[in-house]
Formats: sequence, structure tokens, C-alpha cells
Amino acid sequence: MTTRLEKRAVFGWVLFDWAAQPYFTLVTTFFFGPYFVSTLAPDPVTGQAWWGYATGAAGLVIAFLSPFLGAVSDAAGRRKPWIAVFSAMLIVASCMLWFTEPGLPGSVPIALIAFSIGMIGVEFATVFTNAMMPSLVPPERLGRLSGLGWAMGYAGGLICLIIVLAFFNASRETGETMLGFMPWFGLDPATHEGARATGPFTAIWYILFVIPLFLFTPDTTRDFDIPNVGAALRAGVSDLRETFTNLKNYGNIVRYLVSRMIYADGLVALFAFGGIYGASVFGWNITELGIFGILLTIAGLVGALVGGWLDDILGPKIIIQMSLIILALGSLGILSIDQENIFFVIPVAQEAGAVGGAFSTLPEQVYLALGAVIGFAAGPVQAASRTLLVRVAPPEKLTQFFGLFALTGKVTSFIGPTLVGIVTAVSGSQRIGISVLLIFFTVGFIGLLGVRAEGAK
Repeated sequence: MTTRLEKRAVFGWVLFDWAAQPYFTLVTTFFFGPYFVSTLAPDPVTGQAWWGYATGAAGLVIAFLSPFLGAVSDAAGRRKPWIAVFSAMLIVASCMLWFTEPGLPGSVPIALIAFSIGMIGVEFATVFTNAMMPSLVPPERLGRLSGLGWAMGYAGGLICLIIVLAFFNASRETGETMLGFMPWFGLDPATHEGARATGPFTAIWYILFVIPLFLFTPDTTRDFDIPNVGAALRAGVSDLRETFTNLKNYGNIVRYLVSRMIYADGLVALFAFGGIYGASVFGWNITELGIFGILLTIAGLVGALVGGWLDDILGPKIIIQMSLIILALGSLGILSIDQENIFFVIPVAQEAGAVGGAFSTLPEQVYLALGAVIGFAAGPVQAASRTLLVRVAPPEKLTQFFGLFALTGKVTSFIGPTLVGIVTAVSGSQRIGISVLLIFFTVGFIGLLGVRAEGAK
């Protein structure tokens, strides 16, 4: 029977995803990133390039330092002190985004540096938080725990997105938000204060909801002794060197991490280009793309919950493989749609002179449905991926292997989008370019066949 103390511990842990997700939703994807590219930078092309460089630089730091820091944490024993340090980085960096008014000297470097530091902070904090999973619930409930965490992350991002759209981000033409309200706190749309305020809002949200992790979720019992940090660093370096030297003894984990790296690259590219492809085919505007994004988020939330439950019944490996099959079929489905046909060969009758509203045509509706299916499968594949790592990694090296997990999730994440771009340019076809995603999901699926999921039912 689950005790009240255990419930509080789990409650604190799952709220971390709820606390951290707005950084990705608000800062990276929907508000501050587009504001930087379209307004703060000299021009959109330069802005996209600079934002890409900052994202890539942060990704490289995360990729190559995560295993080292994980090894140090395993040597030191405690994880909360590391989470606190990287949380402070995220909070300070997010607040600095407010000081990026267009035209002010230093706004561009402040934005790029603060964004990169915030990304490093939130990703490193995630590495150490993930490693706490096995101490919170029995092995047979890890899937539900991971799925609940991912679902909470989706929910937190969705609620923050709605709050900002409804109460912060106002039109420069009307001065009103999407719901017709004047922006809270007198935020001035003329100086893009709505977009800039997403930084401090993210910081405040994070502070409020990460506190239960520190209050209720237990850490390891070993003390974190500041004078012994140097010894922990030396021990961590030595242990990491030993791990890399003896990777041949961790063949099962390596096969899993390589497979996960491949299908994760496909997932990154799918979310990067799914909306773009729909906008190109159907001429969707920002509002319609936003609705499409919200639909995917809701579907991912439900999928993470259902997938977490099934994870504990069937095991994480099977859940990942089932999700990859759904993702591949869903991707093939969206590639089969244009304004005249669905599923490549089924023609759609066009009514002469018909003028419809948003998503009024059958191809758009099928595209939305397939998008929901893809979102539903994306939640379980991400949640079950970290559950499977817990099952295959040695407990004494768990944070270290979550560092390697972060490395394999970041170090090649540019390959999927880059390959889509190259194939699109060479073929002259968006459809052919997007079709390479099927290769990532297929190869990832095949790679998992050789992975032994110890402890999985």
C-alpha cells in the first residue's frame, strides 16, 4: 500500500516536469524564440541563424557535460544540490530575457546568452531529477510514474501557453490579447513586453512548482559535503573513464542508447516540420498552427498517461516499439494528403466557389486526426524511453547513464532536420523530404529488437 509520505514524494517529483516544461513551450518554441528571430535580430534570416547557433552551442554543452556531471553525482551521492544549482541558472537566465527591448544596446547578446544558460540549466536539472525515479516507486510502477511526469509536463506547458495567449501577449494593432483583454500588468505590445515577460513568468512558475520536489521528494541518505566536492569530481572523472573504457561490457545499454538516439532524431524532425508541412499544403495561418499545436499537446498528455499504465503491464520496450509503428504509419499518413487527395489515391471532391473556415476541408480534418495520433504516440515513446533506461542501467551508475541518455538525445539532434532539408532541396519536393522520417523510426525500431529489457514484464 502506498503511504502518504510516498505519495508526497511522487507528487513533488512529477511537479518538476510541470515546472520545467514552460521554458520549452514559452521561451524556446512559441513566444521568445519567434520574438528574437522576427524582431530583435537585424532580420529574420540572421535571427534564425543566431538562434540556431545558440541552441546548438547549448546542446553541445549539455551533450558532453551530462555524462561527466552524472558520474560526479553518482560519486557524491546527492542529487538535490545539483538540481538547486542548475535551477538557479534557469531562474536567473529566464529573468534576464526581460531586458531585451528592441533597439537597446546589448539586447541581442543578452538574449542569446541568457537563452543558452537557461537551456543548459533546465536540461541538467532534468538529468538529476530523472535519476531519482527508482527510489520513488517499486519497479512495477516505474512506467506509470514516468508517464505521469510527461503528462504533467504537457499539461503545464499547455496551461502556460493559454495564460500567455489570453492575458500577456497583445496585438500591436489592437492592444488586446487573443481573448480581447487588455494585457496584465500593463504590458506594452509596442515594445513586445508580452513576449519578453515570458522569461520572468517562466522563472516564477518554475520556482513555485519546483519547491515540492525539494520539500517532499527524498534524496539519497549520503551527505553532500562541500569540502569533498573535489574528491567527488575526481571520483566521477575516474568512474566515467572506466565506463567508456569498458563500454563493451555495457553492450545492451549501448544498443539501446544508439537506437533511442536514432528514433529521437526522427521525433525532433517530425515536430519541427509537421506544422510547416501542413501550413505549406493548406496555407494555415498562425492561429491555425497554434490550434494544431494545442491538439498535439493534449493528445501527447493523454498518450503519456495511457502509455505509462501500459508500460507497467507490457514493459517499456514494447511500448516504445508500438509507438514507433504508430509514428511511422502516422507520418506516412500525413504525407499521403494534399488539397486534392487523401491516402495518395482517394480524390476529394472540390465544391466550386465554396469558402470554408478553419479546417473546413476533408484533407485538413484527416491531417488533424493523424496529427492527434502522432501526438498520442509521442507521449509514450518519450516517457517509456526513460523507464527503459532505468531498467537496463546499473543502479550505481544511473545518473551517469542518464547523462549519456541526454548526450544521445542532443549530440545528433541536428541530423534529422538537416537530412530533411537536404533531401527536400535535392528532390525539390517537401513530401520526399519529410519521408526520410520513416527511416529514423524504422531503424530505431530494428535497433530495439536486440535490446534486453531486464526487469520488464
